[in-house]
Amino acid sequence: MKKEKVLITGAAGLLGANFSRYLSNRGYDVIGIDNLTGGYRDHVDPHSRFYFMDLENSKFLNEIFELEKPDYVYHFAAYAAEGLSPFIRSFNYHNNVVCSSNLINSCINFGVRKIIFTSSMAVYGEGQLPFSENQLPCPEDSYGIAKYAIELDLALAKREFGLDYAIVRPHNVAGIYQNIWDRYRNVIGIWIRKSLRGMPLTIFGDGTQVRSFSDIQYYMEPFLRLMYECSGEVFNIGADHYHTINEVSEIVQDVAKDFGKTVDRTWVEKRNEVHVAYCDHEKAKDLLGFQDRTNLRKLVYDMFLWAKSQPQREVKTFDYEIKNGIYSFWGGNES
Repeated sequence: MKKEKVLITGAAGLLGANFSRYLSNRGYDVIGIDNLTGGYRDHVDPHSRFYFMDLENSKFLNEIFELEKPDYVYHFAAYAAEGLSPFIRSFNYHNNVVCSSNLINSCINFGVRKIIFTSSMAVYGEGQLPFSENQLPCPEDSYGIAKYAIELDLALAKREFGLDYAIVRPHNVAGIYQNIWDRYRNVIGIWIRKSLRGMPLTIFGDGTQVRSFSDIQYYMEPFLRLMYECSGEVFNIGADHYHTINEVSEIVQDVAKDFGKTVDRTWVEKRNEVHVAYCDHEKAKDLLGFQDRTNLRKLVYDMFLWAKSQPQREVKTFDYEIKNGIYSFWGGNES
């Protein structure tokens, strides 16, 4: 029996690296794509066929589709630095919108059965809490605008060309294979890196911002079910429980002590961001069997354990397109 082929963009990132392994272990034929700007080659599933490429290169992308003829596509590739996105506007829209349109074109032209796209909670902006899928999105930053634009384009592609799709709006996902060396995103990963290097944990503003942090392992089964179910549907998936940023930093501090690291915290200038953001997950529970069992302390501990085994990597500074109003804590280099 022919194995179903699944192409995954962002194969070196948190979602792609974990879901590729999940599919490979279940007998799927997995093809990975990544430009390795936000992930690392050694994070890619060793059982998949990997193509080092940028979705900007539509010619090469079409050649891959012609050669591989994937049945399904999971589009995880994105530069998900929400707070940074206003300062890298052109990069944000090109990386997230233009590159996604290239992928959607290939899906249409080569008869992909379904594309599953990971959007973001950022599409809700300052929506009514908890955010639910029936709310009209009203994004308040460039990243949320880009993600919502792709959602709208997928709906249009289904109406015009019959391309089937489903959308997931994950939020604050964490786990092994995450890029903990990115200074602009993945706050738990950033804090783990800083802890292992004996650096204080940086908190924007007063730390009373509220978020829910979710364990990547509980996304796997719902992602798989979306391959075959829920055409044209949108789902919030993430942790049910939420915490202040101060509370999460205390958990990281506590776990750091288990690894012989005592670290301080430092509060820096407030960032322009939605202050309280968390979602309702009832739709995913009802239709996809989603169950969140995130144990935040265990998640942080497991990430520490994994991070200790990782090589030392460089923490890079982005080439800002707009420097007017850039936060002081993003100036200069960081260890």
